[in-house]
Amino acid sequence: MVAHSFADPFFGPAQRLHGATYGVEIEVRTPVLGVHGVVMDIGALRSIVAQAVKAIDYSNLDENPAFPGRTSTTERVAAYLADVVARQIRELPDDGCPASPASLRVCLRESPTAWAAYECPIER
Repeated sequence: MVAHSFADPFFGPAQRLHGATYGVEIEVRTPVLGVHGVVMDIGALRSIVAQAVKAIDYSNLDENPAFPGRTSTTERVAAYLADVVARQIRELPDDGCPASPASLRVCLRESPTAWAAYECPIER
C-alpha cells in the first residue's frame, strides 16, 4: 500500500494525493534449470521480494528519492522493484541464482482489470 500523486496534468484527478494497493507478482525466467533442478532458490527470492516491498509499503512515494518529480506510476514502481530484486538476485551464491540467460518480470495489479508489468535481464 502506497500513497502518491502525479505532477503531470496528463493524470487528471490523480494529481492529488491518493492511495494505491498493489498485488505484487514476481516471475523469474530461465531456459535452463539450475543444479538443484529449480529456476532459483525460492526461499531467497521470497526474502528478497519481502525486503524490496517493505522499503515502500505504507509510504508516500512523493517523498521517496527513487521517484523524482512525483513520477511513481505503476510502471515506474514495477521498474523500481525489478531493479532492486534483480540486484539482490545477482548477489546470491551461484547455486541459488538462476542460470544465464535469466530475466525477471514484475507485475503490479491495481485491480482485476488494471495492471502493469516490467521486465529486465538478470545479468551476473
